[in-house]
Amino acid sequence: MILEADPALQQSLSSLGAIYLPSSTAANGQVPLSAIAQTIEQTAPMAISHLGQFPSTMISFNLAPGASLGEAVDAIRKAEAEIAMPASMITAFQGAALAFQAALGNELMLIVAAILTVYIVLGVLYESYIHPITILSTLPSAGLGALLALMLDGSDLSVVAIIGFILLIGIVKKNGIMIVDFALDAQRNEGKSPREAIHHASVLRFRPIMMTTMAALFAALPLMLGTGTGSELRHPLGVTIIGGLILSQALTLFTTPVIYLGFDRLGRAVRQRFGHLFNAEDAAR
Repeated sequence: MILEADPALQQSLSSLGAIYLPSSTAANGQVPLSAIAQTIEQTAPMAISHLGQFPSTMISFNLAPGASLGEAVDAIRKAEAEIAMPASMITAFQGAALAFQAALGNELMLIVAAILTVYIVLGVLYESYIHPITILSTLPSAGLGALLALMLDGSDLSVVAIIGFILLIGIVKKNGIMIVDFALDAQRNEGKSPREAIHHASVLRFRPIMMTTMAALFAALPLMLGTGTGSELRHPLGVTIIGGLILSQALTLFTTPVIYLGFDRLGRAVRQRFGHLFNAEDAAR
């Protein structure tokens, strides 16, 4: 059956109340649509949106004053569970909410990859498996300080705050590098004992450590105290950096020498216990 344009179609609809389909039969007769179908008048959407070849409906939302995107996502998921939607209905976030979830899913892997990269680089630099751990021991205090600062400030652990944690990995570990680097040099080249070497390095590098820490603190103050357009985005970054630096600076000057001596004793104990195995391998070679 071939549909052709019929100028009298509208007139037929108004007068006869039926739709006629022109036919290409031999008699060229017209068959009314009511003969093969039933017409019903009802309200229907002007357009049907699709997402991934499935019909979809988009519901937008705005954040209330003082509310975060993470809280809104949790509230929506809770409401979705309470209304018990059918299994045939699938919900998914789009836009900023989708980017937020994707960022939170990747940030943990990014932090772990950054720590592993730093460990490998420091291990190659100092030719040791233990002393890079001494340097990385400054990171837990920095992370704790950043979390406490966010809690005291009332800020959320947003994506920008997590970026501040990644920045702290590079800023805070320089304290351990300054101390351990000078201690190893004094122990290997000057023949000092581990206790004398770490004490000499802590005293000698105290001023540079304080100068670099204060420079980083003053650089982060405008991020935390700044106002104006976009300041709410930069504020968690400044709070994270300042909180992590303050607590890390207060603790690592005392904990780094203790951890250095502890790992040095552990290394000597391992060498004394398994040293004959390494000597046998060297002799075989």
